[in-house]
Amino acid sequence: MNTTADVVVDSVNKPAPTGPAYAQLALDGLWRNNPALVQVLGLCPLLAISNTTVNALGLGLATLLTLVVSNTLVSLIRHWVRPEVRLPVFVLVIASVVTAIELAMNAWLHGLYVVLGIFLPLIVTNCIIIARAEGFASRHDVARAAFDGLMMGLGFALVLVALGVMREVLGQGTLLANAHLMFGEWGRGLTLQVMPENYGFLLAILPPGAFIALALLIALKNALDGRRV
Repeated sequence: MNTTADVVVDSVNKPAPTGPAYAQLALDGLWRNNPALVQVLGLCPLLAISNTTVNALGLGLATLLTLVVSNTLVSLIRHWVRPEVRLPVFVLVIASVVTAIELAMNAWLHGLYVVLGIFLPLIVTNCIIIARAEGFASRHDVARAAFDGLMMGLGFALVLVALGVMREVLGQGTLLANAHLMFGEWGRGLTLQVMPENYGFLLAILPPGAFIALALLIALKNALDGRRV
C-alpha cells in the first residue's frame, strides 16, 4: 500500500508532460486545424493579396516567419510576463517582429514590398499570430512553440499560394508573373503563359473570385475528410 510519502516521491520523480507530439503539431497546422481552411483566420490578407502567385508567396513567407519568431520569443518570456499584461506584451513582440521583417523587405525586396503595401504591417493584427502566441506559445517550451509557428505558418502559406495559383491562372492565364519582384532579374524567365495571351477571366482576380476560390478549397478539404471517415 502506497503511503503519502511514496505518492509525493512518485509525483516528483515522474517527468513533467512534454506537450503535444511534433507529428500532431504538423498534422494540425498543415491539415486538421489549418488556420485558413478550418479556423478561417486571417481572411483579409488571404483574400486581398492572393490575386497572383508571387504576391501570395511573399505574404505567406512573411507571415510564416512572423509566426516562428513571435512564437519563439513569447515562449522565451512567458515565465516573466504577468497575466494582467500578457496580451499587450505579446502584441508588442509581434509588432516588433513584423517591423523588422517589413524593413528587411523594403531593403532587399523593395518591389514586392511596394506591391504588398499595407498588408505587410497588417500582419500585426492577423488573428492567427496572436491566437498562436496566446493559445500555444505562452504555454509550451521554445522548441514546440517554434515548430507550431512553422507548421501553422506553412499551412497558411500553402493555402495562400494555392489561391494565388488558381486566381492567377484563371484571371490572367499566367503563372509566376512578376517573379522578378521576389527572385531578382533571373525570375523574369520563370513566368509561364498557361492560357492564350488575350485570355482573362476577370471574376477570378476580383474579391468575389477570392471568396469563391477559398470556398472551393474548403469544400475540397471537407470532402477528403468525409471520405476518410
